[in-house]
Amino acid sequence: MSRGVSKSVRRPVAGGRGLPALLTRIREVIRSARNVASSAVNSLQVRSNFEIGRMIVEHEQHGAARAGYGETLLQGLSVRLAQEFGRGYSRANLEYMRRFYLEWKDRPLAQGWRARLPQTRSGTVAAKGGNIPQTVSGKSAAARRTIPQTVSGESAVPVLSWSHYILLLTIREPAERSFYEIEAGRAGWSLAELRRQVTACLYERLALSRDRAGIARLAREGQVIAQPADLFKEPLVLEFLGLEERPAYSESDLESAIIGQLERFLLEIGKGFLFEARQKRFTFDGDHYFVDLVFYNRLLRCYVLIDLKLGQVSHQDLGQMQMYVNHFDRTVKLPAENSTVGIVLCKRKKQAMVELTLPKDANIHAKEYQLYLPSKKLLQSKMLEWTRQAEAKA
Repeated sequence: MSRGVSKSVRRPVAGGRGLPALLTRIREVIRSARNVASSAVNSLQVRSNFEIGRMIVEHEQHGAARAGYGETLLQGLSVRLAQEFGRGYSRANLEYMRRFYLEWKDRPLAQGWRARLPQTRSGTVAAKGGNIPQTVSGKSAAARRTIPQTVSGESAVPVLSWSHYILLLTIREPAERSFYEIEAGRAGWSLAELRRQVTACLYERLALSRDRAGIARLAREGQVIAQPADLFKEPLVLEFLGLEERPAYSESDLESAIIGQLERFLLEIGKGFLFEARQKRFTFDGDHYFVDLVFYNRLLRCYVLIDLKLGQVSHQDLGQMQMYVNHFDRTVKLPAENSTVGIVLCKRKKQAMVELTLPKDANIHAKEYQLYLPSKKLLQSKMLEWTRQAEAKA
């Protein structure tokens, strides 16, 4: 018998060649199901807390009209509910539910929240530990459908978590609160991102760049992008870059920091931005020119050029940006695309100089940035000053 070289025998994988494709499809189904289930549980928790808040308010209205009754009621409820259902029913959380109902009850979408809550045999809403158990039939209608991931002002399905709504309840101004609710749902902000946008005063910064009608639309519709002016907020807040405010860093340091935090920078500058290039070079008459950052905005269907300046913007900076914009309009953009937008991002600007340098119809803008979070009081005082000026001109 001749000796042969032993070879490892590869055993066939059960299922044959089609197994990897099958696994891929099954994984997609499982992940999709988990996402839908998570959204359904979140939606039911928000609606149950809204209903609990309604019950508390209605009980107070029919209860004893004496000082401190509400506090005593919430404390008594908290003790009994915590004993029976565990965590999630502290006095503070019950107060949030009560306030949640009071703040949202007059909104059209809240009517749908109550109508879609699963009912027990007794006809009351079932809740345990913040989650909703199954209905009598053993099936939840909300869990059988895909939860929409966008927010219209009239959606009957809450897409934000209860933690999002607790944060929104800390915002006193109803118009501002409505704006953040719409934007968080539409953009899918995490709780951390919502907190950052509130802290960075996104609403005030957008409101400062709009007239009265525009501010009203912010509260009603969120940030709608229809023209270049709709993109801008001021100042841009770049605290996430981690750069200290010092005179030593260079424009290339700022540029490198932006590239390193590109995702967060795109969220800060606005909606619909796609990054194309850094230090984009073009040449004519033997000279080389470089645009610091080149973006494309899919909502406006146009290029957006950004030039970074550490100090105060000058008329030379604006003239240079005009040259960049002209180059893109004449040699880069397609006929079906809209005119290029240029932004000079600077630490300081003099509005009068900018207005005198640029023609009224110029697609070029000078915008200030900050490396620290702005003061909400300062922005609110600016809004008050702006409102008074607008009223004086009217």
